[in-house]
Amino acid sequence: MKVNVEVDCTPAEARAFLGLPDVTPLNDAMVAEMQKRMQANVAAMQPDELMKTWTSFGLQAQDQFRRMMDAAVK
Repeated sequence: MKVNVEVDCTPAEARAFLGLPDVTPLNDAMVAEMQKRMQANVAAMQPDELMKTWTSFGLQAQDQFRRMMDAAVK
């Protein structure tokens, strides 16, 4: 015997039916925090800022960067 049950409901209705918690407020807070962190760090991803950071460590960082680029080319 084969039985097929088709349920037409929204995700919120399914959560309520199964007794699962509504995590919408938590999800909204996490997304807002991630957006805030990404916006705060977007300036650090600019090429000139990356070079300033890398060159501020001195010759060792420049040498590591050169080796990384050499390895990427091979």
